[in-house]
Amino acid sequence: MSTNHPFVLTIAGFDPSGGAGVLADVKTLEQHQVYGLAIVTGNTIQTENEFIKIEWISMDFVMESIEVLCNKYEIKVVKIGIVPTLDYLENVVSTIKRIAPKTKIIWDTVLKSSTEFNFINIENQTQLELILKQIDLITPNYNEIVRLNHSNETPENIAKSFSKFCAVLLKGGHNLEALGTDFLFLKDEIITMLPETKFIYHKHGSGCVLSSAITANMALGFDTITSCKKAKIYIEKFLNSNTTLLGHHYA
Repeated sequence: MSTNHPFVLTIAGFDPSGGAGVLADVKTLEQHQVYGLAIVTGNTIQTENEFIKIEWISMDFVMESIEVLCNKYEIKVVKIGIVPTLDYLENVVSTIKRIAPKTKIIWDTVLKSSTEFNFINIENQTQLELILKQIDLITPNYNEIVRLNHSNETPENIAKSFSKFCAVLLKGGHNLEALGTDFLFLKDEIITMLPETKFIYHKHGSGCVLSSAITANMALGFDTITSCKKAKIYIEKFLNSNTTLLGHHYA
């Protein structure tokens, strides 16, 4: 395998429509010329506008898969998507760090589907914070970050508090005051990322695509700020690739 195509791993759900989950991730990774490996956490029955059911993959099966892949390949970055519990997430993260401590980890904090199906409830804030200390970046939107923290704080203040543990990309797709403006919270600074276009067509799985694009850019050697900026350009092209909920990928 050429060093120009580093290995990355997505650990996420399987969406048969291909709009979200590991299928969307691998499409995005391929466009960025990185080699995408995948482990499925849950098999779903869904389309781009209807979620019917999910069957979670056992934690033991997923842990064994991580062991095999992380021992076989030099994985630069891991992207994590849907998981059923914090215990499940903690095991995934700790297993990766035990085998490959230099591997970076991004968690796309998908807490529920766009059709309002709940994947995970955050009940133990202390456990969450311990997990975040082992993660490099999380990518919540304005709705998700409020659900990550049971307080009356604003999304911006919650993101700032979480940035003590890891970088936080607060996505602006649900920010009605500045629609499309993202904020990257680092320990010592906040980076504002303005949209290139004022109009977009909504897409199923856009969060998966964005986090995968960030993952790919980090694997290619770009820092967190540059990776997020490049991924924002990619996602805007993806959103406007057509008028439907299922987008087309272009490099």
